[in-house]
Amino acid sequence: MAREKIQIRKIHNATARQVTFSKRRRGLFKKAEELAILCDAEVGLIVFSATGKLFEFSSSSLSEIIEKHKMHSKDPPKPNQPSLDLQLENGNHAMLSKQVQEATRQLRNMRGEDLQGLNIEELQKLEKTLETGLSHVLSKKGQQIMDQINHLRKKGMQLLAENKRLRQQMAEISKMGKQVVADSDRVNYEEGQSSESVTNLTHAGPPHESHDNDYSSDTSLRLGKKILVSSLVLGRC
Repeated sequence: MAREKIQIRKIHNATARQVTFSKRRRGLFKKAEELAILCDAEVGLIVFSATGKLFEFSSSSLSEIIEKHKMHSKDPPKPNQPSLDLQLENGNHAMLSKQVQEATRQLRNMRGEDLQGLNIEELQKLEKTLETGLSHVLSKKGQQIMDQINHLRKKGMQLLAENKRLRQQMAEISKMGKQVVADSDRVNYEEGQSSESVTNLTHAGPPHESHDNDYSSDTSLRLGKKILVSSLVLGRC
């Protein structure tokens, strides 16, 4: 349902009038705050209730907003006069230019230039500033040197550990090489002995030849004895 349009006129009921005032005042202040935030505007509101109570809202300083309003009301801008925004921009530019000039002068003084216009107090202040800055520079320099020394020490320890590990590997490799050479010499020696034994046996003849001769002689004697015994037995018979 559409809301019923309220007729804009004075509310005669005091209670209803006070309730409506409180609601409308809060809504008005809320809209003023939104306008100041969204549009980056300076907004100031002053409201007096029917009983004479003051209510106010301002996006910045209310007194400054009132002063700007007074100045603008007393001296309205002429057609050829720059606008307020341009005046503020020119003022900011002049202030920034002055700050740059002051910073440039201080920098030249710290370099030892343009010191003619300085009095004793200004020179002492400049000297103290330089001493403080020099102490900070020396402290930072010393810290960086110590960091580099610690880094080099750590790197040196790593190199020593790597060198030790490589030496151990070389010692193990050398030990394994010596073992391989010793095993090779032993194998060659054993092979040499086997060849010499074979040569000796070849020159000496078959090793079982004399044994076979002795065995044949014994067999002949045994056969002779058996024949002699058999002959004696047959003779007796």
